[in-house]
Amino acid sequence: YISSTAKLVQDLNVQADALADTIHEPEERDQPNPHKGSASTSKTFFIGNGDVYSHEHYISHFTHAHVDGVMLARGALIKPWLFSEITQNQSLDPSSTERLSYIEKFCRYGLEAWGSDEVGVGQTRRFLLEWLSFACRYVPVGLLEYLPPTINDRPPRYRGRDELETLMASDNYRDWIRISEMFLGPAHKDFRFEPKHKSNAYDTQ
Repeated sequence: YISSTAKLVQDLNVQADALADTIHEPEERDQPNPHKGSASTSKTFFIGNGDVYSHEHYISHFTHAHVDGVMLARGALIKPWLFSEITQNQSLDPSSTERLSYIEKFCRYGLEAWGSDEVGVGQTRRFLLEWLSFACRYVPVGLLEYLPPTINDRPPRYRGRDELETLMASDNYRDWIRISEMFLGPAHKDFRFEPKHKSNAYDTQ
């Protein structure tokens, strides 16, 4: 389906280019939001969006679907280093300490944006917990049986290579709160969190 749709878009681009050669092209300044420096504002770009979760998925989109670009969404929430994997054309296996540094940076940016008062800390914590509801899905490359993994893989619970890695793999929201407290201080004893993706967290009985 993606390949056939991409072929259709490419055919439309060819027709548009042919018309542009025979018909007076409109001025860019007359077009809504023209792309600066573009030769033709009538060109259509085909962007792929297929749950890219590795550099291999990224390359496959260009090779087989012939798209002009690829969007990264959930894959980058689970693996913030996905962009580095694509740039380096290899699977990366960051340690739990390296992954924790992403969380530390996220908290720092959150406090800079919303402030370090009670409201700012609360806002940062909630956005962090929403992110951790995705990040907990990551399974370290060193523990996988095959590559590349897919974004919809749901492996059984596992013990990580150290305690921190095991903690970061937990899908219990209470453990996400524990992680947030490493950088944002203790949460209120009555604090509860319900992620927008409710299936990604459970409460202990």
